Amino acid sequence: MEFNKEFDASGLSCPLPIVKTKKALADMTSGQILKVIATDPGSVCDMAAFAEQTGNDLLEQGSENSKFVFFLKKA
Repeated sequence: MEFNKEFDASGLSCPLPIVKTKKALADMTSGQILKVIATDPGSVCDMAAFAEQTGNDLLEQGSENSKFVFFLKKA
């Protein structure tokens, strides 16, 4: 998937991946896509809840090289 910005949250534990994802999205314009990479297993549930609460679209989530990968579209 094409994306406009990438944020690597590898090694960060809850709640830092979400806090820093929110900060990364703040610098983006509506419709842009952010790729987030995380190693915290809790980020799977957290990212879905974050997207729902903030109105950003979680376009895709999966895993890649033992890491969790998320694609968020800024509302």
